Amino acid sequence: MSINEVQQEIIEEFSIYDDWLDRYQYIVDLGNSLSDFPPEEETDTNLIEGCQSKVWIIASYRDGKVYFKAKSDAIIVKGIVALLIRVLSGRTPDEILENELFFIDKIGLTEHLSPTRSNGLVAMVKRMRMFALAFKTKFE
Repeated sequence: MSINEVQQEIIEEFSIYDDWLDRYQYIVDLGNSLSDFPPEEETDTNLIEGCQSKVWIIASYRDGKVYFKAKSDAIIVKGIVALLIRVLSGRTPDEILENELFFIDKIGLTEHLSPTRSNGLVAMVKRMRMFALAFKTKFE
């Protein structure tokens, strides 16, 4: 499934919820699905600057693809980063760098986040793209 197909799938999932409280609950549920994050990786180096809450993101590179793990101390942010991981993890650096993340606007997330949470979202996406660029530069 391509990045755009996964994004479209997310848009369809969110479309069944009319109410933003239900959407927030779905985001919280998604956050609970994040895989275990190694406690030793909760370092300042892996901490995303610009986020209101604490968010750590790490990446690994295997078989030409980038894989992400993340953790946050805020339940909504955990869900948001889970969505980002769902779309971007397991992709080539080029896929990550060349595709726009349109699902964020299409599900209405941007307009329902506080300015500080929106800044954090931008910072998370930027860090994930930076990992992709670093792996592309190093391995391709």
